[in-house]
Amino acid sequence: MGYKEVEQKKLLEISRQTLLFYFEYGKKLEIEKKKINKKFLEKKATFVTLTLSDQLRGCVGNILPKFPLYKDIINNSLSAAFADPRFPNLKKDELNNTKIEISVLSKPKRIIFDSIEDLLKKIKPFEHGIILQSSFHQATFLPQVWEDLPDKRDFLTNLSIKAGLSADAWKDPEIEYFYYTIEHFSE
Repeated sequence: MGYKEVEQKKLLEISRQTLLFYFEYGKKLEIEKKKINKKFLEKKATFVTLTLSDQLRGCVGNILPKFPLYKDIINNSLSAAFADPRFPNLKKDELNNTKIEISVLSKPKRIIFDSIEDLLKKIKPFEHGIILQSSFHQATFLPQVWEDLPDKRDFLTNLSIKAGLSADAWKDPEIEYFYYTIEHFSE
């Protein structure tokens, strides 16, 4: 991936402008394609994370690339602010104190493993984001979550719960796992 600092700042600016525009006009920001850096037209999966006073305020994203990078950031900025079911909608007076972080994901790769111990060996804390998938249940944790859950077993236990499964569901051999890496930057 590799975004230069000036590109990172521009993507963060797009996210912030999206929220300001929505508060001002009540609709999604539209940017003409001809005004967009060609690199931002590539389809990428992103997560946008909002924090207020160092507390999570919203985090929404896509695991697979569906939209051009700039559009994914616009969509996920709005979703993080107004559609994360864990939080009330962001208020206009909170925006100035809200910090924006963008994570651009690599394409997920399946983790092939023979046993739970083999799975644990293949997971790289602080480097891998992990996707847990079981029939109709799916959840992911970005690599940043390792800061709060540095133990692999605790990480996977909490990921199982996030997916709506039992705490020890991650040990089920039918569960599929994928990993991805990210490039992330924040204001």
